[in-house]
Amino acid sequence: MSLDVRPQKTAAEEALATMFAQARDGLPGNEALATARAAAFRRFESQGLPTWRREEWKYTDLRAAMPQAQPLALRAGRLPSGAPGSPILPVDFGARRLVFSNGIFVPELSDLAELEPGLTIRPMGQALREGDALVRAHLTTHSVSAVPSYDPMQSSDAVQSFVADPAVTLNAALMSDGIVIHVAAGKTVERPIHLLMLSGEEAVSVFSRSLLVAESGARVMVLESHEGGAGHQVNTAFEMVVGDEAHVDHVKLNGGVGLHVASLLATIGGRVRFNTFVFTACCALVRNQMFLRFDGKGTLANIGGSSLLDGRQHVDNTLIADHASPDCQSREVFKTVLDGESRGVFQGKVIVRQKAQKTDARMVTRALLLSDEAEADHKPELEIFADDVQCGHGATTGSLDEELKFYLMARGIPKAEAEALLVQSFVGEAIDGIEHAGLRDALMEAVADWLKTRGERVDASRN
Repeated sequence: MSLDVRPQKTAAEEALATMFAQARDGLPGNEALATARAAAFRRFESQGLPTWRREEWKYTDLRAAMPQAQPLALRAGRLPSGAPGSPILPVDFGARRLVFSNGIFVPELSDLAELEPGLTIRPMGQALREGDALVRAHLTTHSVSAVPSYDPMQSSDAVQSFVADPAVTLNAALMSDGIVIHVAAGKTVERPIHLLMLSGEEAVSVFSRSLLVAESGARVMVLESHEGGAGHQVNTAFEMVVGDEAHVDHVKLNGGVGLHVASLLATIGGRVRFNTFVFTACCALVRNQMFLRFDGKGTLANIGGSSLLDGRQHVDNTLIADHASPDCQSREVFKTVLDGESRGVFQGKVIVRQKAQKTDARMVTRALLLSDEAEADHKPELEIFADDVQCGHGATTGSLDEELKFYLMARGIPKAEAEALLVQSFVGEAIDGIEHAGLRDALMEAVADWLKTRGERVDASRN
């Protein structure tokens, strides 16, 4: 006799089921996509919202953090009057700005004029409705191989079988809009492309999906900034297909968001230069998850992030770097600064498959605790099935160096300024990996602003 035990659905899971049932006929796409959406939602329902019982979500219990589900955003929300801007990036560094409200593209506020030769930009919703050939060829097909199976002996060209991540599966079912960026072979996009993701005044659930296809020899920089919306629930996914000998820079910024889950799924060809960086500050609960698959020889990848946390804020950076081809190099550097009762999580796994000889992978995660109540959780992992590799990982957690602080104070620098200098130096090691000088400077200014706010708060508590 067998007993089928299933957890009782939460109010949020019930609301998501109702949401999908009511919205499914109005979501963009043809009949085949509608069938795929239904299958994705069935997979999500079989899993439910992830909890601490699921190993890869053990530090971020989304089921507990999401007791209710906000209404689904099917149209752009009302934005504050005036030209939309980015509090994290107050300076203009010449980027082409694409504006979204509640995950819905807003063309009248976006810069689509005079696209560079070889660059094509289309709203995802429109591409889904019209059956865009690029989307049909690439959307979700590469994300299967980007999330590796647990069979390391499979060849890189085999169809991967895996239990899909619940957040990615739910996004596939409910995705409404986003952007499709195509860079033709051998073309260079001079201006960075800035996806400015803003939140409307009313709290909603946002499911956006974007796709970047950079063909062989192409070069492009894409910046995502997700800002505002303390009551919003955001589930966003960005798929990237990077051809041989391409150069792709990707930077993601989170500022002032509420519940935010973001998935980066990238399939990367050979002899590629691939850089991705995520910066998070002043956010309630954020999970940045990256599934990267190196599918060609000789690729160089820099993967990094910085988080500035305070109060009861929670940020989880989770990474899988799947080396499926030989002679690739990856560097992973993540820095987290924690104050108050905040919690920072890093889960990083580097997989080196049997055929990926000559892999060189180094992963480092470091946390700086400014408070006795803050918590840092590190879980770096290596799964190596090749014998000619150089791989390593390290994790450290500690407080400010008292000797260095004393050294600075002995030279007339006030205590608060001395602490700020040490924090800036700590975070700067990760930010220095960003190739764009203007963006590096803007992020260091954001760090300085966060430290200034912290200093004012500390002074107020002492008084």
